[in-house]
Amino acid sequence: MWLALCALVLVLIGGTVGYMLLGFGLLDAMYQTVTTVSTVGFREVRPFNHGDEAFTMALILIGVGVVLYTFGVALEALVEGHLRDVMRKAKMERDISSMRKHVIVCGWGRVGKATAGFLANAGQSVVVVDSDDERLATVPYPKVLGDVTDDETLRRAGIEHAGVLIAAVNTDADNVYVTLSGRTLRPDLLIIARARTEPSEAKLLRAGADRVVNPQRIGGDRMASFALQPHVVEFLEAVVHDGRLEFQLAESKVAAGSSLAGKTVHESHIRRHTGALLIAVRSSGGAFTTNPPPDWVIQPGQVLIAIGSEEQLLSLRRLGGRGGSPSGPSVAAP
Repeated sequence: MWLALCALVLVLIGGTVGYMLLGFGLLDAMYQTVTTVSTVGFREVRPFNHGDEAFTMALILIGVGVVLYTFGVALEALVEGHLRDVMRKAKMERDISSMRKHVIVCGWGRVGKATAGFLANAGQSVVVVDSDDERLATVPYPKVLGDVTDDETLRRAGIEHAGVLIAAVNTDADNVYVTLSGRTLRPDLLIIARARTEPSEAKLLRAGADRVVNPQRIGGDRMASFALQPHVVEFLEAVVHDGRLEFQLAESKVAAGSSLAGKTVHESHIRRHTGALLIAVRSSGGAFTTNPPPDWVIQPGQVLIAIGSEEQLLSLRRLGGRGGSPSGPSVAAP
């Protein structure tokens, strides 16, 4: 584009200088050059002699070609750029509409970036929503530009088929609006909201958030934990976050038709059938039981929290699913 524009300017300057050398005034030379290269076809400024005619023919052959080339390049850049944006937007909308159980992250700030990155590394589909076009241009995931507090924006992000909504906008007021909108559109949706201040936590819970996270308080708790129990915290970091160890912590919900339902921990032989180590059980009411005893009865709706390799935890999820049966590695119980 720049080469074409420079060539056009050179033709105009060259034509003007040429006509001036042939005896034209500055304004007449500019007028004659523009009317010639633009093929308008107005009258000549003065009757042409053979020299004027020869120069004009050369200017037509060179100048008209340059003008057409410049116009073509400009039109191509305009059309292709517009079509590229339209096609990219249409493809992204199709991709989002085909997603199921994805996570919608509202807000592309520090918290939103960290959250989306962790989810993407874990293999979870993510859609980012933000109202800032410049910030959104740096998002490497499917994205939606719009007001995060607007219901239509959440619909374009696929909230009807989403599994989780994360409100990570900079202000607590916007997070309250996002939570209210999400809860209204999807009463069954899991909503996790960010809170900057402690008073806002209760408001977000009343607005419909299932979980409220205060990054400042969590950061302070982690720093204090490092001071008191650094090895424990580093172990949990390696297991839960960065994957430095082979083993991971994961949860598995017990379905009604699972072979585990109604059995005690001893009778289920989870360790033998899957290789995963059961460390806690959460009841349907939300209470935790750590290191459940052998006579603990596993009930449908409970959540098993275990540690093991990816393959072992997958076997546990199959065992806890509807109609699940032992299919993982057989490991002798310690």
